[in-house]
Amino acid sequence: MDAYRGVVPESILEGLREQAATLQGARILHVNATAYGGGVTELLRSSVPLLRDLGLHVDWKVISGSQEFFRATKALHNALQGSPQSLDEAERAAYMQCARENGPLLDGGHDFVVIHDPQPAAMLSTHGRGDAQWVWRCHIDTSEPNPDAWRFLRPLLAEFDAAVFTMDEFVPPDLPIARVRTIAPAIDPLSPKNLDISERTAGQILDWIGVDMDGPLVTQVSRFDPWKDPFGVIAAYRLVREEVPDLQLALVGSMALDDPEGWEVYGQLQEHAEHDELIHIYTNLTGASNVEVNAFQRLSDVVVQKSIREGFGLVVSESLWKGTPVVAGRAGGIPLQMPDGVGGVLVDSVQECAAGMLELLGDRKLAGELGERGREHVRERFLLPRLLLEELALLSSLR
Repeated sequence: MDAYRGVVPESILEGLREQAATLQGARILHVNATAYGGGVTELLRSSVPLLRDLGLHVDWKVISGSQEFFRATKALHNALQGSPQSLDEAERAAYMQCARENGPLLDGGHDFVVIHDPQPAAMLSTHGRGDAQWVWRCHIDTSEPNPDAWRFLRPLLAEFDAAVFTMDEFVPPDLPIARVRTIAPAIDPLSPKNLDISERTAGQILDWIGVDMDGPLVTQVSRFDPWKDPFGVIAAYRLVREEVPDLQLALVGSMALDDPEGWEVYGQLQEHAEHDELIHIYTNLTGASNVEVNAFQRLSDVVVQKSIREGFGLVVSESLWKGTPVVAGRAGGIPLQMPDGVGGVLVDSVQECAAGMLELLGDRKLAGELGERGREHVRERFLLPRLLLEELALLSSLR
């Protein structure tokens, strides 16, 4: 905790210490579907040690599942975000079977169990609550779920004591959980992805992996997921290349165990960009770890996050924390991070995305001002201790 002094507002740090004191002795378990890749994993990787430093007994366990299970959960994830394709009977059976098989993870005498996203959501119904209070933490946009998928999931949520969403608008219709909280995610400013590194070091990192630091650079960091619209990013980039012919594009994707669709999109992107030497495609498994992402977000002239649907988009706050302006889709929690005149430009189409990139590439003074205002906005609202303060307040209210 002491490492966050001077980085996070002191009022938040003091409030977090006071809130943690009310939960001394409580055992808290977080459950999700992957140990690497994606924002939930990054949050837990930072949160669990920090909560332990506050004197709390906190565990983090990851469910295991078959390929059939992860195909089913990806279909469920997409359907809850509005995809017309729901789960078939075999996928539903695989989903429920995995919940039963992972039940022993819960046999730890915990006082609170926090289930992250749809993948492990059936575990309460298959295992039973025991003596714990259960919270479903939904990180995705479920404002307009596929009706068939929602009819499948909804009964499995009925016994939860509380639910947490990123925005009020994400709370699905007829949610069977009475206690609902809205808590925005946050970034860890001291993680390897976000800690301060010099421009010289960042430049050496990008040069080493093949980026020409003498030319302009735009970057999108995200899962390789159709909802992130990487193909739309390429289309916008090619429009900008007509005005800025030496512009480079980096697509940096985070692969995760629970996202089999990511490899399919990755392959399609490689084919789509194979004849363009100025498009660089990297993954966290092929040379772009947290430190490389830090360098990309720090040295890119513009970061792009052209999401069509988005739970929050931690990469927006990560980029703004480094003072880098962002062109982003007007989706989900992104506007929370980029109110008018702060952080960058919100867009609704490929053409608007290209125009936003051109504006920020051409007006470096404006780009710098937007980035700096974005950094201060993130400092006040979207750093990890604020998130933990609100989460612990919810747990205290359940005792």
